[in-house]
Order: sequence, then C-alpha cells, then structure tokens
Amino acid sequence: MTEIVHARAVLLDMDGTLVDSTAVVERLWLAWAEPHGIDPERVLSVVHGRQGHQSMAILLPERDHEINLAENQMMLENEANDVDGVIAIAGADALLAGLLAHPHAIVTSADVRLMSARMGAARLTVPELAVTAESVTRSKPDPEGFLRGAELLGVDPADCVVFEDSGAGIQAAHAAGMRVVGVGPHAVTRSPEYHVTDLTAVAVVATDEGFDLHIG
Repeated sequence: MTEIVHARAVLLDMDGTLVDSTAVVERLWLAWAEPHGIDPERVLSVVHGRQGHQSMAILLPERDHEINLAENQMMLENEANDVDGVIAIAGADALLAGLLAHPHAIVTSADVRLMSARMGAARLTVPELAVTAESVTRSKPDPEGFLRGAELLGVDPADCVVFEDSGAGIQAAHAAGMRVVGVGPHAVTRSPEYHVTDLTAVAVVATDEGFDLHIG
C-alpha cells in the first residue's frame, strides 16, 4: 500500500541513508577502540549517526575532550581517505534527481571533505545545500542540524520530512518537530513515522502546492 506524505522540504542524512559506508565506518572505529579495550558491540551501538568527538566522549567519558576533538580530526581524515566499499543506497540517485526542483538539503555529521568523498565514491551529486559538521555546534541527537536545514530552506520544521537510518538521527529529527522516513533495517526499531528498506520505495511527485512523497 502506497502512503502519500505531503512536504515542503526534505532533509537527508548521508551515511546509511544515501550511501552505505557501514564497512569503512565500523572498520575504522573498531581499530580506534581496540587499544582502549572497549567492547566492539558497545562501539557499534554508539558511533552511527553522531559526530566522532561525541562518540568518543560517550565511550571514554573520563577523557579530556580536547583529546577527543584532536582525534576526531584524524578520524575524519582517515575516513575521507578510505572509501573502499562505499556505495549508493539503492534508489538514492533517483530520489536526489526527483528532489532537484524542490527544497532539500543534506544534514550530516560528516564534515565537507568526508561528505564530498563519500558522495563522490557513491557517484551521487551533493545537493546545493548541505548542513555539515562545520555548520553546527552540537551533534545529533541534538536537533540543531535539522533546524538549521529548515531555516536555510525557509521552511517550517513541521513541513519538513527527514530521511534517516540511525537512532541518533531519528531522535534529532523528532526533537526538531519533523516527520521521519526511516531507511534500512535498523531504523524500524526507532519509531519513524514511515519506513522503507531502501530508497527505491520512494517517489517524488510534483503537485500544485509543491510535492508529495509516495512511499511504498
């Protein structure tokens, strides 16, 4: 059954939503965590969707945050230089093409360099507007990034639909007062308003008032 969702703007997470970067993210983070003796399952439950320094603060709560900030810069460089296995989520290219004529933006915890590297590896075009790590002071699950995206697009948060895969991202979108299309198997447990296995299940349909998302 197809659900029709009215929207004035779409805000898109990147990792796990537009690009599948799971292999490289988990590879690099497990390598970072090993010298600290952190349980791998604990690491993987924390790192998705957040900025790296916040993940480090959660995993090593007693450590000086200045060390986290410095190591996060190294992690971002490593991630930008390692795009082995990064591919597009099925349907991402068609969704981005369908949104070209409508207000939309990426809202990602990655910085500009990492975003460009991963989108390029996945052969996806970066939207004209992107809210990246440089654009905010607080990481998901804080709603700052999504609220900033809505502000830049000139659209009320309640009229935005967010595409997200991670728990931190879905929490951030809900905190911003936005509806969520959860993408992938893990998103369904995070109570998004809608859920798709991948983006082939989404179509953008122009209307007299803007556009609708047909989901299903």
